Amino acid sequence: MPKTTPGVFSLLTTSEDAGRRLDQFLAAHLPDLSRARVQRLIAEGHVRIGRGRIRPSLALAPGLAIEVAVPAAAPAVPQPQALPLSILYDDDDMVVVDKPAGMVVHPAAGHAGGTLVNALLHHVKGLSGIGGALRPGIVHRLDRGTSGVMVVAKHDRAHRALARQFHDREVGKEYVALVWGAMKPGRRFETAIGRDPRHRHRMSSRARHARPALSQIVSVEPYRGVSLVRVKIGTGRTHQIRVHLSEAGHPIVGDAVYGGARKRLPAHLAALAGLDRPFLHAARLTVAQPTTGQPLTFDAPLPPDLAARLAALDRRGS
Repeated sequence: MPKTTPGVFSLLTTSEDAGRRLDQFLAAHLPDLSRARVQRLIAEGHVRIGRGRIRPSLALAPGLAIEVAVPAAAPAVPQPQALPLSILYDDDDMVVVDKPAGMVVHPAAGHAGGTLVNALLHHVKGLSGIGGALRPGIVHRLDRGTSGVMVVAKHDRAHRALARQFHDREVGKEYVALVWGAMKPGRRFETAIGRDPRHRHRMSSRARHARPALSQIVSVEPYRGVSLVRVKIGTGRTHQIRVHLSEAGHPIVGDAVYGGARKRLPAHLAALAGLDRPFLHAARLTVAQPTTGQPLTFDAPLPPDLAARLAALDRRGS
């Protein structure tokens, strides 16, 4: 399968592709390109099948030679924006923030502004450049729908020190999640995960190239029909906690991607209706200070949108 770096790619359809949409075919064979990006390439004339105009919905036939020209990206340099940002800690080496749900970490397709990076550039001067022009100071990420603690490097030396800690799994990471059903503390999940072969925007244990992942339930607070769990992770795979809990039969409440969004709720769970993001929060992060090596632990309280729903639920046995 070709890498989707800038260049020209030649693809040939087979009998298995008969009737498949052109944009679906290209998104599957060029995995780094989103379907929306593929559709833009088609509209801009970067995809050719013989002569004449083609559409994303074109039904393919076997034996078609398709040529795709992927132009080099020319990203704009992110600009500082005076966005609200909760800063938990700030020293000469790093800044620790409580990222709100709904905020993308760095600029990407469809998110040129309003990101954590835009906010950081306004609040913090001289961020590390190791992450590149679009990701200054960024050492790790949280999903858009996940709130909680993130550490950001202020200069290159701090960036290298923090990145090494994440790489060597020396960082302590704990999350709080509300899941469907009753769970028991102490459960460990060690299933390797990677990109789902059927759904490119999902991760799963069915991936062809899965990577080791470790999650452990360290505490459980039982409620009627749901459980508030605290999860410690030893790795940082994409969607790791969401995949492990979903595949264990306890998807995170509000997680539409992994089966946690439910439309019909009993009266005692009515407070969970309308939750538009996974009930998942990065509650605690422990790192070594880049210069002194002193262990530092940072906690972010449950945000109001999640705390209010939790307060309205019935504790089991109460």
